[in-house]
Amino acid sequence: MNFLIVALELTKMCLVGIQKGIFFKPNGKKLAIYLESLGPIFTKFGQLLSTRTDILDYKTAKELESLTDSCKPFKVSTFKKIVEKELGDSIENIFESFDETPLAAASLAQVHSAKLKTGQEVVIKVLRPNIEKSVKKNLRLLRSAAKIFSYLYKESYRLKPNEVVKDYETTILKELDLKLEASNTNLTRKNFLNSKELYIPEVYWDLTTSNVMVLEKIDGIPCTDIAQIEKYGINKKELAENGVMIFLNQVFRDNFFHADMHPGNIFVSKKNPNSPGYIAIDCAITGSLSNDERYILARMLQAVLKQNYKSLASLFISSGWVNSDTNNIELENTLRACCEPIFEKPLSEIEFGKLLLYLFQSTRQYGLSLQTSLVLLQKTLIHIEGMGRQIYPELDFWGIAEPYLDNWLTEQFSPLKLKDYIIENKEDILFKASEIPSVVFEALDEIRSYSKNKDINSKKIKELEDKISRQKYLIRTVAIGIMFATAIILIVT
Repeated sequence: MNFLIVALELTKMCLVGIQKGIFFKPNGKKLAIYLESLGPIFTKFGQLLSTRTDILDYKTAKELESLTDSCKPFKVSTFKKIVEKELGDSIENIFESFDETPLAAASLAQVHSAKLKTGQEVVIKVLRPNIEKSVKKNLRLLRSAAKIFSYLYKESYRLKPNEVVKDYETTILKELDLKLEASNTNLTRKNFLNSKELYIPEVYWDLTTSNVMVLEKIDGIPCTDIAQIEKYGINKKELAENGVMIFLNQVFRDNFFHADMHPGNIFVSKKNPNSPGYIAIDCAITGSLSNDERYILARMLQAVLKQNYKSLASLFISSGWVNSDTNNIELENTLRACCEPIFEKPLSEIEFGKLLLYLFQSTRQYGLSLQTSLVLLQKTLIHIEGMGRQIYPELDFWGIAEPYLDNWLTEQFSPLKLKDYIIENKEDILFKASEIPSVVFEALDEIRSYSKNKDINSKKIKELEDKISRQKYLIRTVAIGIMFATAIILIVT
């Protein structure tokens, strides 16, 4: 039944595309209208394309920018009814004034300007009516398409389409709860509270529900409006470089990154033109990585930057990104052959998005698979790099990233970092330390039970002895480590 539904939907999409002239006259405006007509998820795909001037011509990419905040708005009367129902009072009683002309209309929500009784300028964000139904319909289509793709494409295991769609489903459904977005906004604001690089508007919690959110109104320049950026005398080089620093700090310093940084959500601050910063809105989609993922990612990026292909090959194998039986030397030579021609260019001309694509293609024979946990990160990086190069085409992503990653990796092994970790997790460490005697006694009791019937359990005893022998060094190391950690906790506290 799913295959029949997706076939009908795809046929409908093709017919709509033919009707709108998409397949005969490639045109950015028509493509934007077509993607919007397919639903919110396809609209978001168009938002991503709008930053990829390396894939599309500049004019088409520019025309797709309308998808970021210029989708078809819904009626203001409906907007008001939703606000009044959610906040339990009339618009007139809550706000001093209300602008009936939408400030922005995006794929999932609509925004209007207003003024509080205190005089504070704010924006009201409201989810589109019946948006959940529309999103779930799109998701059903995506799930069916992923199944068909898995069935028809023999190397689909590398792309993991079913896992990617499942992961994206979780992400997109989170956007349908504005309270969650408000929470993400608040945390990002705290992370960059005293930063000149990024400003996050304040959330008005008493006027926020799952369907309505009220935020401080910001005054910024759309990040793609190069003419306005130049008019205000903003240092474009520093602005583009600050975008890279924001990305690196969010991923490696905070482990909490804004994962929907398309042009409609990012503005340039008019303050401090010589030391410019950004203003970010719409923190509905955010991402975090495990400590292992961050460490592996940092080492891989470092290895690429330093063109250390031996280390890069070892990381691909040890992290499980390629088949475990991959020959290290063969993979190293393949990575070198892939990257060396690219690194013949100046680093400022090398686009990380393209390099990722080349790496993926060149390691096809080793079964390199897409890491679903890194999909949001890859998407964010593509957005950041795409916008940065629109602002300043000579953006040197690598020159900024290399010293940052070197410092971050060094800090991971500093005594101060270890001390902070121990203090933050002292209760868990002490609890686990207290469990060690009981674990040892349980193991001894199990050995005694085996010894009562040596003939039957001799094989099990031998296996247990071998296991203990192999783990002896590890057990001793862990025990010493826990005692050391306990001592630090007692000294510090």
